[in-house]
Amino acid sequence: MNTAHTRALLLLLLTAVLWSSGGVFIKLVQWDALSIAGVRSAIAALVLAIAAPPRTWSPMRLTRYELGGAIACMLTMVMFVAATKLTTAANAILLQYTAPVHVALFGAWLLGERTTRLDWITIVLVFAGMILFFVEGLSAASMMGNALAIASGMSFGWMVLFMRKNVQVRSHEAPTSRSDGVFWGNVLTAVICLPFAAQSLASGFTPSAQSWIGIILLGVFQLGISYAFYSNVISHVSALEAILIPVIEPLLNPLWVALFARELPGKWTVIGGIVVIGAVTMRSLLVMRHERLRQRQSVD
Repeated sequence: MNTAHTRALLLLLLTAVLWSSGGVFIKLVQWDALSIAGVRSAIAALVLAIAAPPRTWSPMRLTRYELGGAIACMLTMVMFVAATKLTTAANAILLQYTAPVHVALFGAWLLGERTTRLDWITIVLVFAGMILFFVEGLSAASMMGNALAIASGMSFGWMVLFMRKNVQVRSHEAPTSRSDGVFWGNVLTAVICLPFAAQSLASGFTPSAQSWIGIILLGVFQLGISYAFYSNVISHVSALEAILIPVIEPLLNPLWVALFARELPGKWTVIGGIVVIGAVTMRSLLVMRHERLRQRQSVD
């Protein structure tokens, strides 16, 4: 293993750890969800503008798929923060991790990718796992949080679909691993949500020092630097590494919240999470195994 590859793996691992901090920091910040989303994304956009600048600084020059990716990114940011506030951090991140289901469902229509029997088996298992999240007695707020978490998984899946479609339509250009959709998604989130933060401050609400520290850490590290790392290393690791290492995020996220915010996931959440993560991970491994065998056969 060469030094560059080792460095890429370590940065990808660090990226997943930074992503996993979202749940605990959102829980510790005493502010409404829209204000958190707006300030967090404003800080992240500034970090990305410096560390991983976009292809174009004009939103008018975005392709329609980059624009779609930015809107999907904005919806993901807002709904995930709201879901984490309303339900447990474990529910929020594990239900968002159902995003590959939406990629499989709509990939054939948008990308021309055929949905296989394995995809359908994975979809059934993921939906079975999702049902388990609703088994335990939940308040109306928790139910709404779960619904928003599922919706954030859908929007995250569409963000991936739009980004992949953009690669297809720009395949004649020099390849780039950076996504304008993520940068402009954060800009859009800031534009839409910062007025709510301003209104909150104008009404007399004053976030505590802990809240300001938490939201700065969210913007700088959990979103900004993490995506800058990801954009720079994703082309230097294998597909298997790119899939397996980020799985650390939904595993660590509830752990940090349990340790620092004293919020423990329920039994059925743990079981449902195992089903969801297991189904998505096994599908990815089997697909890549099939692809490697196909490539070997074509060479022979």
